[in-house]
Amino acid sequence: MSTLDLELLRTFIAVVDHHSFAEAGVHLNRTQSSVTQHLQRLEQQVGVSLFEKRGRQKHLTESGLQLLRHARQMLSLNDDALSSLRENSLSGVLRIGSPHDIADTILPPILSHIARSAPRLRLEIDVGRSPFLMDDLHRGKVDMVISTRADPNLEGFALRTSPVWWICSAQYLHTRGEPLPLILVDEPSIYRRYAIEALERANIAWRQAYLASNLIGIKAATRAGLGVTARSMEMLGPDMRVLGENDGLPRLPDVTYHLWIRANTVNPLVRRAYELIRNSRGL
Repeated sequence: MSTLDLELLRTFIAVVDHHSFAEAGVHLNRTQSSVTQHLQRLEQQVGVSLFEKRGRQKHLTESGLQLLRHARQMLSLNDDALSSLRENSLSGVLRIGSPHDIADTILPPILSHIARSAPRLRLEIDVGRSPFLMDDLHRGKVDMVISTRADPNLEGFALRTSPVWWICSAQYLHTRGEPLPLILVDEPSIYRRYAIEALERANIAWRQAYLASNLIGIKAATRAGLGVTARSMEMLGPDMRVLGENDGLPRLPDVTYHLWIRANTVNPLVRRAYELIRNSRGL
């Protein structure tokens, strides 16, 4: 049985994450033709097609989705093994802030990677709302924060870009032409702004059906069928569904989750942990 080439898998993941062969090439410092050759070699190695063309876009096949899950695990183990040899002296307390909506999706792999690579490091996690966590980072109450918010005074890099969807209960009945009942979180909120701006640009009437102070309230109201909310794909559960352009609703902008630290941090532990996570993303 042949052995999968980790560099080919790294190129494959970059193409998926950056949605483009050209962008993947920029990320990997390779030419677009080199990225294409890597994908062709990988398909020859696994013996199945990984992408299929739909219109002008290329999408993962079922085999591609299956390989993507394994590829992420394989590269994570590879990078963790190398990092653990380099970072086995890293010890102390690292305080990480995370918003609720990615606390069980983006955050766990990061924590797992840190724990495997630096087992002597103690992690303290603060889960809250993104704007308040960013304030905590500036004040030094946490060492790093995952957030959709941008701040030129901080140092950071992108972890993931996720689509923002109109999400409702699986049993919710959508009636076109009537004011859209919105489930909103109170200010400040990027999702609140995205929802209202998109509806007003499209001249779609809306009303506030429910106001919450956090994601727990948003999820409860959504599951109860009180209306529709705009959130990233990470919130979607098996008891929910997505409304879209076929339902008369406008498309929403994507959000990008970044990992931020203070640019002027003098704490070597924070800097080394930050680089550990950054290097695990191939950046």
